[in-house]
Amino acid sequence: MSLNTSAFKAYDIRGRVPDELNEDIAFAIGRAYAQFLKPSEVVVGHDIRLSSPELTEALVKGLNASGVNVTHIGMCGTEEIYFATDHYGFDGGIVVTASHNPADYNGMKMVQKGARPISGDSGLIEIRDAVGANNFPHAPGGGRVNKLDHRGDYIEKLLGYVDLEKLSGMKVVANPGNGAAGPVVQSLMEKLPIDFVPVHFEADGTFPNGVPNPLIPENRPPTIDAIAKNDADLGVAWDGDFDRCFLFDENGRFIEGYYIVGLLAQAFLDKTPGSSIVHDPRLTWNTIDIVGEKGNAIQSKTGHAFIKERMRSEDAIYGGEMSAHHYFRDFAYCDSGMVPWLLVIDLMAKQDKKLSELVDERMAAFPCSGEINRRIDDAASLLAELEREYGTDALSVEKTDGLSVEYADWRFNVRSSNTEPVVRLNVESRGSESLMQEKTDELLARMGGDPA
Repeated sequence: MSLNTSAFKAYDIRGRVPDELNEDIAFAIGRAYAQFLKPSEVVVGHDIRLSSPELTEALVKGLNASGVNVTHIGMCGTEEIYFATDHYGFDGGIVVTASHNPADYNGMKMVQKGARPISGDSGLIEIRDAVGANNFPHAPGGGRVNKLDHRGDYIEKLLGYVDLEKLSGMKVVANPGNGAAGPVVQSLMEKLPIDFVPVHFEADGTFPNGVPNPLIPENRPPTIDAIAKNDADLGVAWDGDFDRCFLFDENGRFIEGYYIVGLLAQAFLDKTPGSSIVHDPRLTWNTIDIVGEKGNAIQSKTGHAFIKERMRSEDAIYGGEMSAHHYFRDFAYCDSGMVPWLLVIDLMAKQDKKLSELVDERMAAFPCSGEINRRIDDAASLLAELEREYGTDALSVEKTDGLSVEYADWRFNVRSSNTEPVVRLNVESRGSESLMQEKTDELLARMGGDPA
């Protein structure tokens, strides 16, 4: 009997439970992954969603039925699977997670040896087609399940990004949003000389305070209020599987991920001049300006699999997306939601500056709209119309990902999401907040559609 494969996206698996993802499909994914990769041992784990343990169990059964040994690390963040796959030398890794999607969603992210991503360009289509056909040959079975406590090695890796002696006296609000970040932050709390203020700390798959997604403005007040109440130096909030972190300065101001990309790019280039920095095409001017002659700014299509593949091909030291995905060469070229905020507090301590002082000048130089989502019935027609309307007298029009149009003093990118049925708009300008806002309003009026 064929199976529904609508949960397969451009670079991962994500869909509603049980219609688009259920135990039968998870079992078949285990069989298909084994058939494609032919691994001997795979590491698996899952996020805090209520459906995750059962889906993971079915996935493990599918792998075992194919003769694959499984090492299970339990509830974890996505980056812990990346770390374990690379650090312990497994043949592959799978995490069951739907990140920041609604509570009735779940999904999977897959990697092969060395934590190399499995995306549409590197095996995900073959796995999807095998799941859809659901006609697997007889397999030997007999794969074993082992447990692994990886957390100590992972925490040791994270601590290598900071100078512990310089962090003393700092106060940080930490808001996992009831997601998977809480246990990791708890472990870090025992090692870092920092005063932590915990918010929504308990892992809870019912999402009692809403789906953990700090990109939604309505989810930010608890972090902002805790910063003000406790006179904190920084606020950090994570999405559900903590492959992204979001930063708030000492005034409770939400700092767009775009400016953190620039901040980290500058930090890496100060240490290693001439390095390559990979960025996405949505917002670019600040990053390109910072990299300047110090290094090599390389544009990649949006999405974790695409960024990682480009970083490997260029041997880039760091990659960043304005959506708060940050990638590190010495973290197996993978994204992490823990490394960025640790690097930021390390910068704050070493330079004796507040976060606002580190980013204010760049925010004024290149004001941006932040990402704005709209539900559009015919995204392809919209992009074609915007190209005809805005591309004629533009300095450049390019289509690395969606449509990017650049003028002398402002630019925009509009693209269809790889994971949700929405169109995403980003606008930036050179030094003019009013121009940026004017063009943002103009484009939104032209686009129409409903807020998403």
